Amino acid sequence: MSEIAEKRIVSNKEIQFLNKKYKTLGVIDRIKTLYEDFDQAEVMVTSSFAATSAFLLKLFSEVNTDQIIYFIDTGYHFDETLSYKKQLTETYNLKVKSLSAIKHEHEFTTKDKTWSKNPDFCCSINKVKPLEVIKNKYTVWVSGLMEWQSDHRNTLNIFEQRGEILKFYPLLDVSKEERDDFIREHKLPFHPLVSKGYNSIGCKHCTVPGDDRNGRWNNNPKTECGLHL
Repeated sequence: MSEIAEKRIVSNKEIQFLNKKYKTLGVIDRIKTLYEDFDQAEVMVTSSFAATSAFLLKLFSEVNTDQIIYFIDTGYHFDETLSYKKQLTETYNLKVKSLSAIKHEHEFTTKDKTWSKNPDFCCSINKVKPLEVIKNKYTVWVSGLMEWQSDHRNTLNIFEQRGEILKFYPLLDVSKEERDDFIREHKLPFHPLVSKGYNSIGCKHCTVPGDDRNGRWNNNPKTECGLHL
């Protein structure tokens, strides 16, 4: 696989074909087939190293340990998240690269406590913008979203064009029960905060214990950081 690949825009017809083709495949075969249909250099994988990130990361480690995994370091992660990131990186021999906001913009959100006034703006500065810097290099963006996690995610397809990048959700139709069974069967490590009632974990200012994504942006109708909208 080449180190540099030209970014492609995939047509609607091709996306329809990919959805039909991948729908019948199991999760591991979806990931294997991705590297048959796309060059590794076209593929961007992100992980939040949150509640059950070990699921997707273990699968990728079995298929392609050379794949770079991008982690958006907002500067507001729980210490447990950073420890979990270190644990999974070592356990699965991952190639992880961290992305961060522009220093003075991040410092502004700290002094301003932007998360408490305008969480969308805080997410834009500390999550969305850092990824935008590299996103235009890639054809496909892989994410571990699952449709049961929120109303928005329940509307997605395995492949979806979002702006100028093709989103790929290999776990989209995996049920919560199937995910938990896989985690138990393979003895995958949960994020340390899961045992304390946190089932979806983001930045420490905006995350409280709760079922599914109910603990995110507590007392706010916001359910997505903006990365996947």
